[in-house]
Amino acid sequence: MRILVVEDDKDVASYLKKELTESHFSVDHAENGKQGLLLASTEPYDVLVVDRMLPGLDGLSLVQTLRAAGNKTPILFLSALAEVDDRVSGLRAGGDDYLTKPFAFSELLARIEALLRRPSGSAPETRLQVGDLEMDCLARTVVRGGHKIDLQPREFRLLEYLMRHAHQIVTRTMLLENVWDYHFDPQTNVIDVHISRLRRKIDKDFPKPLLHTARGTGYMLSERQEAS
Repeated sequence: MRILVVEDDKDVASYLKKELTESHFSVDHAENGKQGLLLASTEPYDVLVVDRMLPGLDGLSLVQTLRAAGNKTPILFLSALAEVDDRVSGLRAGGDDYLTKPFAFSELLARIEALLRRPSGSAPETRLQVGDLEMDCLARTVVRGGHKIDLQPREFRLLEYLMRHAHQIVTRTMLLENVWDYHFDPQTNVIDVHISRLRRKIDKDFPKPLLHTARGTGYMLSERQEAS
């Protein structure tokens, strides 16, 4: 597997190249945006790891140019810009994932592995289904057993995340980071409150529960009784 790291910080680039090489990847390095664009446009890579703030050509422009040219290589943004708007702009520019600095290499590796598991060139599904529960992400509608379910924006986002990870245990940390954009534990019961509300809406009036609690771990959305 070939990875291109586009990073102007020499220490970070050296660290990434060493760790990724030890994880059995073939790693190329570009120290600025223009060099990164040239390599990404002319060489076959399985994943690109791109810094947001690059000399010559910034990371957003690099990714936008690649996507406009039809390049579908999975891209992970790596950046010290950690605000919600920064992450959103990175994803909207064409990035597939966004990891903020400082980071743990184990998490970066896990995210790369997740990108590699995606079918080549696949776009996120806009229609999701778990059992008789259906979501249209574009129309922002949820239906179960033919009955429309009204959700608040945060509830919709929570359910979408659970549906995209159906039949998998989703931890509280994953929910805090991906649904609430928290990268710390706020020490509140915000997750419990929203899970309770969501469970009432999607399970209460139906014979078979879909939202399960994995005690001490997190939650799972599944028509199969796998968590308790």
